[in-house]
Amino acid sequence: MKKYILFWVLIFSLSVSAQLVTHPGGVRIGIAPNDDYTVRVREPGGQWQNLFEYNVQVDMDRVQDATMVQFDMGKGPVEVMVKKNNGKIYDADIRPLKNNIAYTQVGNSILFTLDKPQYLSVEFNGDRLNNLHLFANPLETETYTEDADGVMYFGRGVHQGFEDNTIKIPSNTTVYLAPGAIVKAKLLVINAENVRIIGRGILDKPQRGIEVTDSKNILIDGITVINPEHYTVFGGGTTGLTIKNLKSFSSRGWSDGIDLMCCNDVLIDNVFMRNSDDCIAIYGHRWDWWGGSRNVTVQNSVLWADVAHPINVGGHGDPESPTGELIEDITFRNIDILEHDEDDEPYQGCMTVDCGDKNFVRNVLFEDIRVENIQEGRLFYVKVRFNEKYDKQPGRGIENVTFRNITYNGIGENPSMIEGLDNTRKVSGITFDNVIINGEKMKSLDDFTINEFIEDIKIK
Repeated sequence: MKKYILFWVLIFSLSVSAQLVTHPGGVRIGIAPNDDYTVRVREPGGQWQNLFEYNVQVDMDRVQDATMVQFDMGKGPVEVMVKKNNGKIYDADIRPLKNNIAYTQVGNSILFTLDKPQYLSVEFNGDRLNNLHLFANPLETETYTEDADGVMYFGRGVHQGFEDNTIKIPSNTTVYLAPGAIVKAKLLVINAENVRIIGRGILDKPQRGIEVTDSKNILIDGITVINPEHYTVFGGGTTGLTIKNLKSFSSRGWSDGIDLMCCNDVLIDNVFMRNSDDCIAIYGHRWDWWGGSRNVTVQNSVLWADVAHPINVGGHGDPESPTGELIEDITFRNIDILEHDEDDEPYQGCMTVDCGDKNFVRNVLFEDIRVENIQEGRLFYVKVRFNEKYDKQPGRGIENVTFRNITYNGIGENPSMIEGLDNTRKVSGITFDNVIINGEKMKSLDDFTINEFIEDIKIK
């Protein structure tokens, strides 16, 4: 069923308890370890269990080695020990900060307790590049041990040697990447339905992570994608796409996280995206897909854009269409943005609605968003544009965008922006409701860049 070279790593072991599942070290073929940290976990009063410290790369501006570990847990508690092996610890941050995780320092180690699954960045002495990414996954509820009818199984070890470095997945198939599985290929779902890609395994340096086009009823749940050359997940012309518990790293140009072209009825839930391009981008027409995008929800997630936008809505459309395309009914809820860094001013914006190429964007909600750091960029960006690099025609307009319960602490970013293009291509119906910047509620647009082609702006 599968043509590949399989390397079994016999020293890889699996430890299971009622509330804690670990997959300790040994997988050293194709994935380099990182010895910057030693990480162990245990249930209170139990025996410490080692985690394997994977090496990942981040930040295309100057590519850096960082560390990733993961394990599965139930309702907890689980104790974690992190030892820094190079240099002293002067202070530590465990982000997202909203989790309020307290730690105890003992020498060159810190100890803390988790009471539920969550995705964290552990940073010593302010170092956000050579940091530790700690993924406490929820417990798996479905596992497999071999191929079966309708099941494509990848066990522990490295899987490679696929034709064109691609694995095509047919309809009515469950793809299971077991803990410790490392697959060096792209997963391709095309003209298929009822496909499930699940497990705790890793896609390592594929051309793309997962490509889902012209398909229906697709689930991606639990896997990790490390340093793809292009997108982590690319969706084109797909309806009924659910992405849960996905973790992603990228460090190349155009290595976006999740990009959706003309997709409908999409749920993205509990993902961690650290990318060197847009983390989440929702577009209209591009390449072989038409019809606009609608009914997309992104929630309960952590976004980290080393380059470009954490959130980007509205680009790429159908300039040849008599009417243009709609991008509508888009929701971003309960999201922590850990970083936004973009040197090029036209592409700045933590929360961006950037309408071009004859699109019309409407009914977008940003709710319960916490922005922790802007290295270079803007907090809000809402603009009808004509960008000759990407657009053949200008956008048609933006209507009904709400920013509710937004917090940011910091200085030095460029002013937020709201701009229409002309009297027929306006921005209208923008609401800011309980936006708190540096502890103070937003009361006006005094700190924004605006123009005369905006209307019906409300600040609550």
